[in-house]
Order: sequence, then structure tokens, then C-alpha cells
Amino acid sequence: MSLPRVLTIGSAMVDIITIIADSDVERVTFHNATTSFLLVEPGRKIEAEEITIHIGGGAVNVAVSMRRLGCGVDVLSKLGRDLNADRIRRLFMAEGLGQDELLVSETDPTGSAVMIASHDRDAAIYTQRGANTSLRPEEVQAIDMAAYDTVYISPLSKASAECFTVAASQAAQAGCFTVATPGIRQITTRSPDLLNAMGSLDLLVMNAHEAAALVPSVMAHCQQCAVPIRNGNDRPAEMPERLRKGLKLQDEFIPLEWLMAALHGLGLKWFAMTDGRNGSYLCDGETIRHCPVLEVEVMGTAGAGDAFCSTLAYGLSTGTEPELAMRRAAANSASVVSHADTQTGLKPANELDRMIEAAGGLDMTSWPV
Repeated sequence: MSLPRVLTIGSAMVDIITIIADSDVERVTFHNATTSFLLVEPGRKIEAEEITIHIGGGAVNVAVSMRRLGCGVDVLSKLGRDLNADRIRRLFMAEGLGQDELLVSETDPTGSAVMIASHDRDAAIYTQRGANTSLRPEEVQAIDMAAYDTVYISPLSKASAECFTVAASQAAQAGCFTVATPGIRQITTRSPDLLNAMGSLDLLVMNAHEAAALVPSVMAHCQQCAVPIRNGNDRPAEMPERLRKGLKLQDEFIPLEWLMAALHGLGLKWFAMTDGRNGSYLCDGETIRHCPVLEVEVMGTAGAGDAFCSTLAYGLSTGTEPELAMRRAAANSASVVSHADTQTGLKPANELDRMIEAAGGLDMTSWPV
């Protein structure tokens, strides 16, 4: 039996991860907002607990995840001609990823990022996207999408975002299970492209912050306004928090189920949303499923979303029951945040099942749209 074939599209990065002792970095949080800042004394040389170099980027994280889950994977991404590109190619060889669709920029460096861990191990990230910003629509058009069962479009940087519509349309026309995980920049600056592509997507995944940012564009596109939730306490107490309270937009709370129904009305098949420690949601247009997180000691949150989305996409694209697909996605995300980097924790399905069993299972609930 041949392996499912997957193409991931997006960024390839080299991540430099610096972990600093709590006593050497201070954090300030505004209690009337959600913003925090790391404070480091200027001119001071700080001894780091650990500095390590890893390979990351959305397309590569997803590729490694799906390869370990049992797929054959190619990556459409763009590198420079430098040592970081060599590092990425070595990872591809070690993980068994296809390199035929890797492109090279003659002018831009390979993307790189520096992550500085804070008190709770959630990293501040400085990034140079480099060659990741120069993927062109004609380079996507040159790909034979019919060779793949699944096409996964991870966040696209700056000018590369012009490739989104081409990739989604081309994959759908080829009969691929088509997945998109647009980042906040695509959602806020290119929402018409995203909404016009709904009929081409089998699965759209975003976090709660991104979902709230998409709401105004959906209202404009659909020419309807949601009725805000005035008092979440009027909803059943056993409802998951985000369903009960809604998505915060300015000083209003928009029902999550309204957004889900609107997106399905535009042709989307599956919509998933992650909500940090509050778990995740999956909607097929009729039922909203909620899965809690699998509790672990968090070492870093980078890559958690890629782990969740790739595992869920693998499950739904291969016919796994949605509940099991969500549980495995939650387990893989939990495994990744147990490490500082984005790939060490990625696991195959049988190990994810053992994690779920060891945790006593993950009790899911479901609600009508």
C-alpha cells in the first residue's frame, strides 16, 4: 500500500533558540491589556542557560509531522544559497522529506529566527523571513498537484501571500484534500483572497485571535452582522468557554458558531480553531466538537499550532474519525510544547494514542451549530 502523498507550501527557517534564566530577564505585563514585554539590561552580556540551533518554519514543521505520521512529503519552499540552506537540506535527508520542490533564491538569504524564552517559556521571536517572501505564483503553477493526496498551505510571508489563491484553487481542481492555516497578516491584509477561496478548502485552521480578526471581513463579505452575545452567563454552564463567551471584537462578543456557519456557507468543509489552554474546536457545518488540552509541563509554545494542524489534517484526510483526529492533534501539540524547539516532540500516531490513554483519555463534547 502506497503512502499518502502530501505537499506542504510555505516557509523554511533556521531557528536559534536562547533560554535565559528567570533571574536574568524581567517581564512587565499591563493588567488592563493582554500585552507583555521582556526587559533586558542594555550593554550587559547575559549568560544563557542554553543556545541551540534547530530547523523550523511552518511548511517544514508540518512536513516533519506528516512524515512521522506515515506520509510521503514534499515541501514547496524557497531557500537562499548559504549555510542555513545546507542545514535545512540535511534535515530533509534525515527525515526522509522530498527536496524536488525546494526552490532557490539568488538574492535573498534563507529565512532565520532568534527565539528568546521568557519566564513561562513562551518565546519572543525575532525573524528575518528572507527567501520565504519571494515565492511566486508561477512557481506554484508549475507544480503537478495531481501527484498529491493532500496539499497543505501554511502561512505565506509578504509577497508570497499572492500564491495563496493559486495554490488553493489548483489543489482543489486536482482533487486534493486542501488545507490552509493563514497567519494573522494574511487574515488582516488579504481577507478577500481567503474568503473567496473557501469553496476550494477542505480544512481551515486558525487560533482564537485570528478568528476574531477575520470576523469583520466575514461580515462585509456576507453582508450580514452577527448578533453579539450580551451575557455569556445566559448560556449553559457546561458549554466550553469560547462557545459560551464568543470571540471578542472591540467591546462586543461575536458568537463563534456564527463565524463557523458563515464560513461553511461560503463552501468550507471543516473549520478548526485552537484556543490555547482552553482546548480546540472542530466544525463540519452541523456539529461543533470541543477537545480539551492534554496537560504537560510547557517548555515552549513555538510549533504547537503546526503540530495540531498537521495532525488534524492527516486524520481528516485519511478518514480517521473526527474525535480521534482531534485527540491525536491535542496530544501532538502537547508533546511539542514539552520541548523548546518545534520538532523534537512530533510523534507517530501509535505513540499519540499511548499518550491519550496514559492521560485517561480526553473527554470531548459536541454542540449543534
